[in-house]
Amino acid sequence: MEIISSDKRLEVPISILRYQTFWKRFRGLMFRLTPIKNEGIFISPCNSIHMFFMFFPIDVVFLDEHHQVVKTIVHLKPWHVVWPVKHAVTAIELPSGTIHKYQIKIHDKIKL
Repeated sequence: MEIISSDKRLEVPISILRYQTFWKRFRGLMFRLTPIKNEGIFISPCNSIHMFFMFFPIDVVFLDEHHQVVKTIVHLKPWHVVWPVKHAVTAIELPSGTIHKYQIKIHDKIKL
């Protein structure tokens, strides 16, 4: 994954899996017991998520159709819901702490 903004271009050493079928998108990380570390999931289409049956927090980045960040959520805890995000068409679920570590912000572009 690569983060591109006006002041940086940064390669992030996280493997991203694509979840694009209905069942993969629906299940996401549910029921997984151990937190994700050097991996994340790209969910498409997706403009909202739930954390039901999750056992660890995650960071979430919502992207528009141009893969530009429209919303970031840091340390989203289990059993919470993120209602539809305006202009979002995809979401990337990442290990908790990723957004701060790599300074991901609104208007950055994400290249997979």
